[in-house]
Amino acid sequence: MDFLERFNRAIEYIEDHLADQLDYEDVAKIACCSVYNFQRMFSYMMDLPLSEYVRRRRLTLAAVELQHHHIKIMDLAIKYGYESHDSFTRAFHKMHGVTPSQARKQGAVLLSYPRISFHISVKGAEEMRYSIVDKDAFEIFGMEEIFSLTNDPTNKSVPEFWQECHANGSYEALFDAANLHKRGETYTGLCAIHAALNYRDTGRSTYPYMLFAFVTEQSNPTGYTRITVPAHKWAVFTSEEHTDSQIGYMIQQLWKRIYSEWLPASGYDKLDGPDIEIYGNAGNGTYYSEVWMPVVKK
Repeated sequence: MDFLERFNRAIEYIEDHLADQLDYEDVAKIACCSVYNFQRMFSYMMDLPLSEYVRRRRLTLAAVELQHHHIKIMDLAIKYGYESHDSFTRAFHKMHGVTPSQARKQGAVLLSYPRISFHISVKGAEEMRYSIVDKDAFEIFGMEEIFSLTNDPTNKSVPEFWQECHANGSYEALFDAANLHKRGETYTGLCAIHAALNYRDTGRSTYPYMLFAFVTEQSNPTGYTRITVPAHKWAVFTSEEHTDSQIGYMIQQLWKRIYSEWLPASGYDKLDGPDIEIYGNAGNGTYYSEVWMPVVKK
């Protein structure tokens, strides 16, 4: 069963259980991946968190039932996972612009969010630069935060974490602990600070995120969270050169293209394990970004 078929079967399962207590663990098993990988891949391919897709589909079906059946609003709220009449009404109004009671009236204008399916999309001749490499285990150290896969629909948490670390001086302290470059010096090659995700299990619908430096002979990891990244086969993707201000955008676009364009047709499956984001200085005022993704050949 290929990548797209697995994901479409997972969507079919979601559709069959929209009126049930949906367990993302069961969904991910059908897609043959972890909950983290399924939700992350879904989010990048659809530009929408899985939880938001489920919410919109449930409220779409609820609107249909209101117009065609005489079900009580409270019963409908419970059916689609809302604990009270008020919480259901707020969610319904936010999506449709009318209350459930108003939706029953003839001529009410409602929104319909359709069921999705996954297909390979041909988008032109823009190439992707990647290589498949085997890397030995290595160590990293840095500052860790735990983020939610379901409660951050606009993906603001990670950029805000970077901003916070810059604002409170912890980024600069980690930079000094890496001891790779001196502050203010001109260099070409790897930056001192990078990012790692999903390198350990933090529970359902959450993932760990670390601003890290590599452990080297000259670094000083004392006092920081220290992680051993095991040996893996990695797919390594490199972005086009870009400005400093474009780093966040370029790394997100790289992930999106990996999931939506490369992975479905690559002959590889993504493993559950650490995802690494590498940042480098290309010189002449430009930078590059890399994604290291653990893979296994199908």
